[in-house]
Formats: sequence, C-alpha cells, structure tokens
Amino acid sequence: MTITHTLGFPRIGAQRELKQAVEAYWKGSSNEAELLATGKTLRARHWALQRDAGIDLIPVGDFAWYDQMLNMTALLGATPARFGFNAPLTLAQYFQLARGNEQQPAMEMTKWFDTNYHYLVPEFSNDTAFSLSSDWLFDEVREAQDAGINAKPVLIGPLTYLYLGKEKSAGLNRLDLLPKILPVYQQILSRLKAQGVEWVQIDEPILALDLPAAWLGKLSTTYAALASNAPKILLATYFESVVAHIELLQALPVAGLHIDIVRGPEQASAFARHYPENKILSVGIVDGRNIWRNNLAASLQILEGLRETLGERLWVAPSCSLLHVPVDLAQEVKLDKTIKSWLAFATQKLDEVVTLARGVQHGKASIAPQWAQSLKAGESRVYSPLIFKREVRQRVSALRAGDDQRSSPFAQRIAAQQAQLKLPAYPTTTIGSFPQTAEIRQARAAHKQGKLSDAAYQSAMQGEIRHAVQVQEKLGLDVLVHGEAERNDMVEYFGEQLQGFCFSELGWVQSYGSRCVKPPIIYGDIARPKAMTVEWSRYAQSLTDKPMKGMLTGPITILQWSFVRNDILRAEVAMQIALAIRDEVQDLERAGIRIIQIDEAALREGLPIKRRDWAHYLAWAVRAFRVATSAVADTTQIHTHMCYSEFSDILPAIAAMDADVITIETSRSDMELLDAFGAFNYPNDIGPGVYDIHSPRVPNAADMLHLMHKARAVIAPERLWINPDCGLKTRGWVEVEAALQNMVQVAHELRATA
Repeated sequence: MTITHTLGFPRIGAQRELKQAVEAYWKGSSNEAELLATGKTLRARHWALQRDAGIDLIPVGDFAWYDQMLNMTALLGATPARFGFNAPLTLAQYFQLARGNEQQPAMEMTKWFDTNYHYLVPEFSNDTAFSLSSDWLFDEVREAQDAGINAKPVLIGPLTYLYLGKEKSAGLNRLDLLPKILPVYQQILSRLKAQGVEWVQIDEPILALDLPAAWLGKLSTTYAALASNAPKILLATYFESVVAHIELLQALPVAGLHIDIVRGPEQASAFARHYPENKILSVGIVDGRNIWRNNLAASLQILEGLRETLGERLWVAPSCSLLHVPVDLAQEVKLDKTIKSWLAFATQKLDEVVTLARGVQHGKASIAPQWAQSLKAGESRVYSPLIFKREVRQRVSALRAGDDQRSSPFAQRIAAQQAQLKLPAYPTTTIGSFPQTAEIRQARAAHKQGKLSDAAYQSAMQGEIRHAVQVQEKLGLDVLVHGEAERNDMVEYFGEQLQGFCFSELGWVQSYGSRCVKPPIIYGDIARPKAMTVEWSRYAQSLTDKPMKGMLTGPITILQWSFVRNDILRAEVAMQIALAIRDEVQDLERAGIRIIQIDEAALREGLPIKRRDWAHYLAWAVRAFRVATSAVADTTQIHTHMCYSEFSDILPAIAAMDADVITIETSRSDMELLDAFGAFNYPNDIGPGVYDIHSPRVPNAADMLHLMHKARAVIAPERLWINPDCGLKTRGWVEVEAALQNMVQVAHELRATA
C-alpha cells in the first residue's frame, strides 16, 4: 500500500484555542493545570482529525507552547546559562526564555527560512552542555499511543539545530558542538524505540540551503551515529530542492527520505531514477505553504510515474508541515463560493494527500468524485472574470526605468528634509502601532457586525488617535504616529481595501508564540479604488505641530504575508501592489504628510533559499519598493522598517531601496546587526531598535543607553534615530509609556554629550 503521512499540523486550534489559553495563563486569569489541559485537548483533537482523514503515520512532537526550536532547546538541556535555570525547565521558565524576565531579555527571534513563522534562536557558548532534560516528547508519544494513534515523533535534526543557532563566545564554532549533542539525540531515539515507535521523522531543512562543505561533511557520520539504536529514521527536507546532494542523501543510513517537490519539482524524477531498494521516498506533493487546491490530475501523473519505479516504497505527504496554513476551510461561511472552491486549508490538504495515495494505488476511477471536483475548480479559476483587470496589466506594462528613481540623491534630499522638519539630534519615534486595547477590538468587532455605525466607529477611533498623540507629546517624542487603532493587521487592513484580495473569517496562522495572523488571499489583479489611510493621518496631523508619520505596508511585505495567487509570477503581483501603494503615498503627500513610512519587514523573508536566485528576486523586490516610494518631492522623507531577519548578506539591496531612514530590530541581538550596517558603510539614516516589544520586560534607560553607545561606535551620530524594535500593538499602555519615557531620556542624555 501507499503510505500517507504529514510532517506537522497547525497547533493553534481552529478557533485559536492555544493562543487564548496561553495568553490567559500569562495574564494570570488561568493556571498551569488549565493550560496543560487545553494543550492535551488540542493534541488529541488534531491526532484524531488526521487519523480519521486516513493518514497512516501521524506526527507527534509538532505541538509547542511557543515554538518548536524552543522545545528542542528544552529537550536538549541547552537553556542559555544567563537565565540561571536548572533542568528540567518549568513551564514558567520556558515562557521566560521566549519573553524575557526582569533580569534577562528574551532569546533572539528570527524567521524560519523564507516563511513568516519566527523561531527562537539557540544560544551557544564555551560552557554549553547538552543533556536529556525533559520528558515532554515521550509523554506526548504515550498520549498518542494510548489514543490508538500510529505516532511518528518529529525532531529538529542536530545539524539544523546547531546551524540555526548563534555563538555567544568569541572563537566558538557551533559545529564543534556536534560531538556533545549527538549522545543526547541517541538517548532520545533509544527511548522512543523502547516506547515502541516504528518511525521517527528528523527534520534537516538546512540541507536545502547552500550549506558550507564543513556542515555537509558531517551528515554521513551524524546519521550513522543516530541510526545505531533508533526507530526507522525518515530524514525530512523541505522548502527547496536538495538534488545537489542526491548521492550523499541516498547513501545515508536512514530508512527513508522526504523531499519537497512543490518547491523543487525536478527532484521527483532525479531521486527515483536510481533510488536504493531498501529505502522509502516520501514525496511532498500537496503544498504546505499555500492555500490553493491541489491539481489532482497533474499530481497523479507525477505519482504514477514514481510508483512505476518505486512501488510501495513511495509515500505521499504535504510538502512541509501544515503549520503554515489555516486549520479548516469548512469554517468559512462568508467566502465567495467560487473562490472558496479554489482553496484547501490544512484539514482539506489531509484529504488531498489521502485521495492522491488512493488514486495512485487503485487508479483514477477510485477517486472519481474528487477528480471531477478538482477539474471543475481548476477550470472555474482559469476562466473566472474575478481575476483579470486589463487596466492593471496595462499600467504595469507601461512602467519605465525612471519610474523607480527619486529626483535627487540622498545627501541633497536629507538636507532639504532637515531644513523643513528641524528635528533634533537623535530623533525619537516609534514604529507605528500603539496598544490595541480591548476597547479598540470591541469597537472594531461591533462595527464589522453592523452594531456600531460608521460615524460612531470613526468617532471612537479618533478618540484613540487623540489619546496616542497626547501620550507622545507628553513623553516628548519628536516624530509622532497616529497609533493605527483602526487597523486589525498591517497587511489585512490594506488588503481589505484593495481589489484582488479576499479574506477568510477564521484562516489564522501562527506567526510566533501566541501571535496569529490571518493572511489575505490574493486571487486576482490588484487595484486601489480609493485612498486607504489619508483621512486618519490628516486627522492625526491636525492634533499636533510635530511631524506625523503616514504609515503604510510595503509591496513585498503585503506579498509575503498574503496567500499569493500561483497563476502569474510573484514579481508581477508585487508590482501591482507597488502601484497601489504609490498612489497612496502621493495622496498622503498632497494631504500635508511630510514623513511616510513604508514597512518592508518581509524583504529578507522573501529571499529565495538558493543564492543562485537571489539577484533576480532582489532586483524586482527592490524595484517594487522604489516604484511605491519614488514619486514624492525631495522634502518628503521616506522611512522603511525591517525586523526579525538576518540582513547582513543583502545590505547592498537594502541600500538600493534608497529609503531616507531605515528602522531595524537590534535589541535582542545586542546591536549585533548594526555592526554589519557599519561595516558596509550604509549610506542613509538608521534607527536601531533599543526596546524589545515582544517582551513584557520594560528596559531601563541604562540598557538603552548601552545599546546606543554601541550604535554610535559604528554609525555616525548625526545619522542615528532612536526607536523601539517594532510596533507596540501587543503591549499595554503602562509598560509602553514607561519604556518610551526611558527612550526619550536616553535621547536627551545623548544630545547633552554630543
């Protein structure tokens, strides 16, 4: 038979039950026992859902209270020594690693490859030791077995765990820690085997990267060591092709390999051609990263060819963990029925996997109803009048080379801007959002449900804007923001006002920890029917004599944080968005807004896995930003913001964006990222983040001053701004005001010593 399995399932719950339970625990409105009970319920529900769909091998260990990499840190006893925690971690200590405490900032957080999921970066020092320090995985395996689940435990592989971490001691090479970490993995695998586990999935997604030879050189010996007393190992790769390592991977002493043929379709025939007779090949053919329905005809044709070669050694699976898609399309009752017929969420993808396995094993006739539905949906999408807008296509085609250029170089622009804005040294600002209080959320929900009139909603939001402006003026910030009270999400808000987008009601996806987002669905050509932000910004500016920033989300971030149509090139979609944002920028300028921030937090996230593809992506991504921002006067100051990514290897592209001011996240890494900007001699103004907004910890003035002194050592003082790492929507007003007061104090101290 053709085995089906999944690599992971969304853990948040169809109604975001995990988010609500975790946040209730953080607030003290529920206790640990209640939180543990919620987790157990969700795990059982998700295992049963997969089993009942017909999935043969079901992942266990893909559940996490915050993050799967943090889970591995706890399991491996690799807690950063600076926290002073002894193994095993308590649940409260686990969350302190993620969120910080009064003594220590949180562990650094960054993007999981080219997704919008964030992981907590392991920290390694000369005294890092590893030991089996938690029973969470073994307890969950027992839970699953007791429920009659054919459990396939999931582990982050040792090479990936080390590679994605960071050295905190000078001269340390984290690869040298491999001999220390392998005995712990051996213990884990041995215990799983003793529990009766037949298969274990070990994820090594770094194999899809351009991995250094030293790391590749450790692959064979690593898996020889792991396979000695272990269940059968399925080595899982995803997010890109690993065909460059085909001989090495096929020779590994593992029982099977998983490859992602959605992202690397050429792998299918390459791996099958001379595949070892004693190994299974798991083919990830259902897209785990996007929400479009599988083309059963095309997929079955591929699988039939593979089965001729592999027989029952062929397994069928999603391309990667389903963590990256919403839970269940069946919950969506308001989506346009035609568009809904084109979609598949995690639950529906289980059915697609099982359908394909049945079809390849028993023939097309065995899946006749699903086959007919797939064909009908595909034809409907191709010919739908919802998709094509001639005027949008013509406008993109009409763009010329000069349309992405500011009229003057930065040195001339910044002088004109300073003459107009008259900002002090070390200008202070925030990234855009202020706390989204319960009152704000209630007003937005009431307005959406028709229980609050447009006029009453506008009045309520203007009241929130007044409050935000008053707080900023009282604190003494130099460049103000309106606080974004009217915005549900920095991408969703714009998508709701652009043609070519639609929205789910419950299509939530985990971004980090308890933070969930509901990505827009880009199904057709994109246009802006009317101004989206101008009246809110105009009103905010009327309340103050200080500069008020207009706040927009950039074309690449909107692209990356949406579920993007797959029937045209992403570069073309990005340019359609860029032109819509360009219109908004011009309208803000006409309304008297002289500072406009266009956030591109996802620029690095969109970078292809393979370096060979970087130049092409960066060329169109940077051009999209410049098209969006270039049609303004020299005196209009363009800001951008980026966070929680590694930027050092794309600094030339960031400089080519030619934003007048860039604000970046640097506090969790102790200004480490800024060293790269200094070494590169980044030409424009920079605002390094001095306040980690993902932690409830309020940094004191001394902490911030320390960071700014480090910044002054690598960046000319006249080019430095002071700001938080990111927006403040997830924080409370009390902590925000305290932190910003400290930030303004630091600016005054720096000015006094300039």
